[in-house]
Amino acid sequence: MKNDQLSQIWNSQQYNSNIEGPDQIIKKAKKQRNSQFISIAVMSVTVIILLIYAGYFIGNNWNSFTLGMILMISSLAFRIILEFISLYRKESQLISLDNRSYRKYLKKYYKIRLKVNYIITPICFAIYIIGFTLLLPYFKQMFSNGFYTYIIISGIVSFIVIAVIIIKSILKEHHFLTQLNGK
Repeated sequence: MKNDQLSQIWNSQQYNSNIEGPDQIIKKAKKQRNSQFISIAVMSVTVIILLIYAGYFIGNNWNSFTLGMILMISSLAFRIILEFISLYRKESQLISLDNRSYRKYLKKYYKIRLKVNYIITPICFAIYIIGFTLLLPYFKQMFSNGFYTYIIISGIVSFIVIAVIIIKSILKEHHFLTQLNGK
């Protein structure tokens, strides 16, 4: 997407004073796009690490360790796919719609995102935690008590940090939707 072309298209349309100018929209779109790419990158690195770990430790036996790894990997992979779909769907609409239609599309888009954030994300997060919990008995057998305690504490801290990031993201998207609705 070229900023010059997008600015020309938006500037050539009737301008409504309630709608931000193209430069502001482009700036917000880039910021959100970058944050989505960072989220995708972090989740992808985590999936790669889990896949390497799973490849090294999972044998031919089906047990709760295998199930835990599958749950963790699949919940993250599902979220990565959702983020890519969301990212590219919104970007394609930005280029193809006029400013009023795009604003209307954004309202619909963020309502759907809120549903994803309130329903799908907590389910994926819970599945990931369940997968982690299934790994704990194996970690207890494999590692010393000190390192096992470290895994539990760092796991809990990580889950709290991730939950705060998710909540912050949900609140930001909710605030943006409220702004779009003019409330």
